[in-house]
Amino acid sequence: MELLFQQIFNGLTIGSVYTLVALGLTLVFGILHVPNFAHGAFYMVGAYITLMMMVGFGFHYWIAIIASITVVALLGVVTQQLIFKKLEGADGMRMMVAAIGILLFLEAFGQFMWGTEYHRMDTPYGSVVNLFGLTVTLQRLLIIVAAVTLMLALHFFLTKTMLGAAIIAMAQNREGAFLVGINANQVAWLTFAIAGGLAAAAASLASPINLVFPTMGNLVIMKAFVIIIIGGMGSIPGAILGGYLLGLTESIGATYISSDYKDVIAFLLLVVILTAKPTGLFTKGVQ
Repeated sequence: MELLFQQIFNGLTIGSVYTLVALGLTLVFGILHVPNFAHGAFYMVGAYITLMMMVGFGFHYWIAIIASITVVALLGVVTQQLIFKKLEGADGMRMMVAAIGILLFLEAFGQFMWGTEYHRMDTPYGSVVNLFGLTVTLQRLLIIVAAVTLMLALHFFLTKTMLGAAIIAMAQNREGAFLVGINANQVAWLTFAIAGGLAAAAASLASPINLVFPTMGNLVIMKAFVIIIIGGMGSIPGAILGGYLLGLTESIGATYISSDYKDVIAFLLLVVILTAKPTGLFTKGVQ
């Protein structure tokens, strides 16, 4: 039982990272209705910015994270304004190709700027603590607490503010939002900023327990796509449930089946859920 609870905790840690990435992807999909493959590159850039701020400038971990969130949020805005805004009204294939182009460009830029080596990110929360009989690191505990805090903040923003209501309106009924005077351009760049910030936060939190390298976002974004399909395309509750479900399934499966098949489990889970419920766990639309 102790081993099971340990893996449940690890699953919650992994699921928290997946969920933050999937939430940003879900928000962008809700506005543009196009999968943003560049989101994985935002994740990678976020990790490198945090690492650079800590190693190159000597900033504290939290200051580096805030700087990373700010930079990647601005990167999201620039991407939306310079590329996706120009493609408004274009078919989904063109937007998808543009997103893949951004992904390849940012990966090449990352290799040019920081090299292809693997880097380890230090953390002030590397100590081990005993929590309800489980041996955990403070960093893993921090990931869960920070992720839940960001999810609650996002929920408050979407449900209690006018800008949040505008994002929900755009995601649920784009034409209706236009008719009531919602500024589509403002909503689009704000959504990209939030999505970029969430990706940077996820990468900055996860990097101390993983490694930082130019293609680190590829596997994460693949699993984020699995999550939003499982949860229902464009559904925020679905992204949260799907993220934690995938994290728990991976962690427990790697322990009781084989760690060699850990990454395959995501796609097996996708097949099982879509076979039972082809539309995903939740209906389409940011909620």
